[in-house]
Amino acid sequence: MNPLMSAEQAVLGAVLLDPEQLTHLEWLAADHFYRPVHQALFDALRKLRNDGHPALSADSPLPLSWVTDAVGEAGQHVRGLTAAFAHTLIQVCPRTEHAPVYGRMVLEGAIHRTVAQHAIRLHQAARADAVQSEVEGALRTADVLTGVLTDLARRWGTDPRPVPPTAGPSAATDITPPEQSGQVAEDERFLLAVLAEQPGAMAEVVAWLRPRDFADPTHGQLYRCLGALHHRGEPIDRITLLWEAQRRGLLADGTVSSEQLTALCDGMAPGSADWFGRRVMRSSVTRTAAASARAIRTLAQDEVLGPGRLINHALHALGPLVEARTRWATANSSPAPKATPSAPPAAEPPPDRVKAARARSTPRPGASHPAPASRLPTLSATRPPSRGHP
Repeated sequence: MNPLMSAEQAVLGAVLLDPEQLTHLEWLAADHFYRPVHQALFDALRKLRNDGHPALSADSPLPLSWVTDAVGEAGQHVRGLTAAFAHTLIQVCPRTEHAPVYGRMVLEGAIHRTVAQHAIRLHQAARADAVQSEVEGALRTADVLTGVLTDLARRWGTDPRPVPPTAGPSAATDITPPEQSGQVAEDERFLLAVLAEQPGAMAEVVAWLRPRDFADPTHGQLYRCLGALHHRGEPIDRITLLWEAQRRGLLADGTVSSEQLTALCDGMAPGSADWFGRRVMRSSVTRTAAASARAIRTLAQDEVLGPGRLINHALHALGPLVEARTRWATANSSPAPKATPSAPPAAEPPPDRVKAARARSTPRPGASHPAPASRLPTLSATRPPSRGHP
């Protein structure tokens, strides 16, 4: 027989034999039992105790009315409950004084079951939000899951704190629905094109958008290149982006080709980096919520994992969603000023950055015909003259 079912029967049998065991089970709730008939019977036993049933004050052997009244009370909520079933529960119980241990076994099963159920709800909410281009449902469901984990930790008697598992669950797959995946990729392409062609556009999103927010890993790598150029104070356009991609080995390993990068930037219509960035960020939040849900469900299905470790590992799995949620709030509360078409070109980088960049670009010792540091080429923020002018 399933150990969990045996524990549920044993704890009920212990209380039917000895009502005083209820005083050691205050932390156990009826909904911690898996079977509805067990839930109804435990609820009935607790109600009889609270109503002052005569069996609690009897000095003589336990009267039969304790069992028959419990069965009668529980029978109002479930069907098929008989006195014979109650006597079966009594026979299953090895020792009444072990009721608290049986109760903790019931609670342990309830914790695994409850965490798995709420993880499934979080995954469903994330999928629904991905279809509707929203995040509110997934974030509300994540709040509920966090509250449930905190309450379960209190009942189990442990401190709720995020603890990484020694061997993490397998990575979650992308939950972007097929009908939405094309739109997500298009938003990412438009954002990269805007960032590469509009001066100052990176300032609108760099504070809250991260490379991991892109569903396409190649797009994330290109955004990382744009971020590196912005961090060093160097001008950004399709040429400097191609140069940075080459420096990072993205052309050599086949991550992206020069033709793909050129095609990405060509045909770009005017747009707002902040607007496209928030669309990419919104998609990232729902994917992160689904990834956390899948990781927590995998943890909950591990029967070897103790309740305390399960709760703490689940809180850790919610960490990436908490971090993404914080950046999502930043993106919506205080967006950076949008760049205007008449904005002047970026100024020259500070001298100390130029010096540091030259030092990083100095050829290694032993290279043939090293160029003097003072003659190393640097990128200029000044735009080249337009065609037709000397």
